[in-house]
Amino acid sequence: MKALVQRVNYAKLEVEGKTVSEIGKGLVVFFCVEAGDEEKLADYYAKKIANLRIFEKDGKMTLSALDLGYEILSVSQFTLAGDCSHGNRPDFTKAEKAERAKYVYEKFCVALSSYGISVKRGIFGADMKITQLNDGPVSIIV
Repeated sequence: MKALVQRVNYAKLEVEGKTVSEIGKGLVVFFCVEAGDEEKLADYYAKKIANLRIFEKDGKMTLSALDLGYEILSVSQFTLAGDCSHGNRPDFTKAEKAERAKYVYEKFCVALSSYGISVKRGIFGADMKITQLNDGPVSIIV
């Protein structure tokens, strides 16, 4: 599993020109399930990301989205499994098959929500367009 977490002031996700999800200040999480990942890792990632202290207070990153009541936009992103070590075209064979990846992604979102965080989602497998205003920018790979 991999997650790219970005601190944002705003994010909007559209599919076919229609807004599907939108958040204010919070996190955009691009979430990838790789072949062979254990389901229980989804719970670990949810806990880690909910409590990830990347928001500033007094010039230090000491607060989490959970602490501040911020929202999370969760986006399934199989391309994080891309291997670029050979040639110029990424190899996505490390990505989990779609049916299982969707199941684990949904489990991750439910686990995030269980912490009391408002979790907005993309549409699994859709061609999504995301507009976001990064804050910092702060991008963390989990």
